[in-house]
Amino acid sequence: MSEYADAAEYIRPQATCPEEVESLTAMLLRDLPSYANRVSQRARNRERSLDVSGYVLLAGQPEFEPLSLGPGEYTPTALEDTPTQVFFTTLERQYVSGEAVQFQHYHWLFLTQAESGWRFVLMLSQIGSPPDEPPSPPTDTSNGVIGRAIQIWLRDCRSGDVQP
Repeated sequence: MSEYADAAEYIRPQATCPEEVESLTAMLLRDLPSYANRVSQRARNRERSLDVSGYVLLAGQPEFEPLSLGPGEYTPTALEDTPTQVFFTTLERQYVSGEAVQFQHYHWLFLTQAESGWRFVLMLSQIGSPPDEPPSPPTDTSNGVIGRAIQIWLRDCRSGDVQP
């Protein structure tokens, strides 16, 4: 029986979730399209909605310098409560009535580090707009496809199920 346990360890060794936000985010953005597409597919299967389908094609490089969200948006209560802000983009494709439409989404992800690992705090997103149109305001997308995908990925990372 121990020979099978040894084989299992060899096949997939336990991974640890990075403590540095830069390493964590690199792994997250690498895996995000597949996680988001699975979340989206599960939602479509539950709702049986076939008129609109979409896919996350890729996630761009992160920016760690805090970006302004404008007045009235998230304001931390104290300096030690300030979550880590990560800005990134996703390139997505939707099929609407058989037509493929590609667009960019801009995301402000807020994470905090706990004893058990990184935790999701909030995510705000904005859809990219043509140059001659004003941008849409950022909206809370914590429970959207990308937000849910990040929460699931963080859970998997904390449990050692994400490979470096």
